[in-house]
Amino acid sequence: MASAEAMPLSARLKSWPMWMFMAIVTACLLAVGAGREAGPLTQQERIDVITKRLACPTCDGESVFVSQASAAVNIKNEVARQVASGQRNDEQIVAHIEERFGGRVLLVPRATGFDSLVWVLPVSVLVCSVAGLAAAFRRWRREQGLVPSDDDRAMVARLLAEEPEDHDEVPR
Repeated sequence: MASAEAMPLSARLKSWPMWMFMAIVTACLLAVGAGREAGPLTQQERIDVITKRLACPTCDGESVFVSQASAAVNIKNEVARQVASGQRNDEQIVAHIEERFGGRVLLVPRATGFDSLVWVLPVSVLVCSVAGLAAAFRRWRREQGLVPSDDDRAMVARLLAEEPEDHDEVPR
């Protein structure tokens, strides 16, 4: 098998999409694997998971799970009551708390409606930036191989011949 140095540039450039595809698939599989839950949660684990998603309405940037403020304690107790009743799933409990306190109680914005811009805009900027860089690199590579024509050489020679002979004099 030939080494990378012995492989012609055109062959190496043709193989990069496959490597990029493999990197994307690997990243997706790692993300799915890291996001999987180990199994059913106990009631206390469910309460902890839910309260980590909710922001304390009186604190600045703290979750209900961490905060000891009275509003956060009340929310924890409400979540515990709803989890113990077993009538609602986690999403319904979060939606109920959100109804009572508004959208400001969510630490992580929802991925629907206007809130989805929080997730979509950074990804769009990244994709556009990578596409712009790829186009610029492709254009630079194409222009790098350009060879000056005879007219270009003649123009440079003519301009060099028109230069003054005294290069030591500084223009004022």
